[in-house]
Amino acid sequence: MSTEKQQIKTIFLVRHATNDWVGKRLAGWTPGVHLNAEGQRQAEALAERLARWPHPPIVALYSSPLERARETAQPVAERLGLDVHIVEDLGEVRYGTWTGGEIETLKNEELWRVVQTWPSAARFPEGESVRDVQCRAVSAVETIAERLEPGQAAVLFSHSDVIRVVVAHYLGVHLDLYQRLVISPASITAIGLTPHGPRVLCVNDTAHVPPPAQDDSSADKT
Repeated sequence: MSTEKQQIKTIFLVRHATNDWVGKRLAGWTPGVHLNAEGQRQAEALAERLARWPHPPIVALYSSPLERARETAQPVAERLGLDVHIVEDLGEVRYGTWTGGEIETLKNEELWRVVQTWPSAARFPEGESVRDVQCRAVSAVETIAERLEPGQAAVLFSHSDVIRVVVAHYLGVHLDLYQRLVISPASITAIGLTPHGPRVLCVNDTAHVPPPAQDDSSADKT
């Protein structure tokens, strides 16, 4: 067991911290979607957590090109003294004409049901298929892993659906079941790659994420 641990290359998959679009609109590749105040607190807490990570040593940072991912990566980069390398294939799903749409409105589309129940057959209008997303994201992870030495780790900042399809791949779970996975803002998911196969070390770790700040304006005054 100790020999295998020495051979593991660890990939930390981090979802970007929260922003005003989360749960409301499908941001996709929309430019200018920035972390809100809560997201900035999450990113700082994430940086503190990763700065104290005892083992394996984090030697590289990679990010989706989108602002919300890069802004999540920046505090980590400052704490670890590392540059952030941009990788387009870590970017969000290309949702095509659905980009920017309100989620409650999109739920009325027939394709929404397909994405939820048979995603391996789904392609977003004028956008990517879910299978294409999984293929390019897994390829990006493995390209990055090839640059690591055994016993080293890299942190990859990406997006919920992208991380979920990657985790499904390494779990050996069919793509049609990836919607069962939950990946929260600023969460950490860890994959260990060994010469004899992958190990899913943790999924959706949010122990470091602070609770939302209380709105003083709505708090009871006594």
